[in-house]
Amino acid sequence: MNRVSDVMLFLRVFDAGSISAAARSLDLSVSLASQRLKRLERELGVPLFHRSTRQLLPTPEGLLLAEQGRPLVEDLEALTGSLREAARGVSGVLRLTTSSTFGRQYISPLLPEFLALHPQLKLSVDLTDELQDIVAGGFDLAVRIGALQDSSLVARPIATNRRVLCAAPAYLARRGRPAHPRELAEHDCLLLTSRDARQDSWRLRDGHGREQVVRVSGPVEANQGELLRDAALAGLGIAMHSIWHIVDDLRAGRLEVVLPKYAPPPTKIHAVMPRRRLVPPRVRVFVDFLARSFGDTPPWER
Repeated sequence: MNRVSDVMLFLRVFDAGSISAAARSLDLSVSLASQRLKRLERELGVPLFHRSTRQLLPTPEGLLLAEQGRPLVEDLEALTGSLREAARGVSGVLRLTTSSTFGRQYISPLLPEFLALHPQLKLSVDLTDELQDIVAGGFDLAVRIGALQDSSLVARPIATNRRVLCAAPAYLARRGRPAHPRELAEHDCLLLTSRDARQDSWRLRDGHGREQVVRVSGPVEANQGELLRDAALAGLGIAMHSIWHIVDDLRAGRLEVVLPKYAPPPTKIHAVMPRRRLVPPRVRVFVDFLARSFGDTPPWER
């Protein structure tokens, strides 16, 4: 199994682009990871990387090993995991990444029950609002909210993500309630930004599926929904939020739905996994558990 584990290490180096990053993700020392990679190259009789002080680039042989070896290694890992599961239950380490707020509010409360069902399984959870590279980061699974772009990943929907426009009663008392989406252009709107774009064009649908697109602006923009929620609660403007994020504020009356007859198109919450023929048991049981826990009507919609 040494060669298989060395190929797994090679794939992690290949994805991460560096030995040190791969070593960290596997809890290995850099020197040990380097030794194992060199051992694999000696056994295969070919170099797998071009090495320089600044870059680590795969050779043609390295590209071939990554292309043809990855599905074999992943299938073997999944198969051995299935056999272990049959013998003594799910075990190993499940590495998960998800957004900070959703992870704290809805994933974290489920973990004690899940671990009680699978006591031999360990969890490594990364809470971040940065979009992590699942493969390069060595993650088994990501829980992602909204539209997906990376077609090299496998996604399973686990809940609906319904969104609304909302504002504090104080803001609505001061500025009035818009009656039509086009009136949003005259209001203070709170904008979510990302590394690549500002979400300043709001797309809304009425009950008949007719769509309105309005360009909005306002006093606050941020790359994190928590800050925009705080700004909305403070009466600084109208925000677009997922129901799961503000359900307690809506129930308590701290925020109110704006333009209830118009809503942003709903999206999905997905469990996203690297593409592989056999899903490791630790991943399969966790995704099934999330799907059951959220159900057809997730907790924030009940």
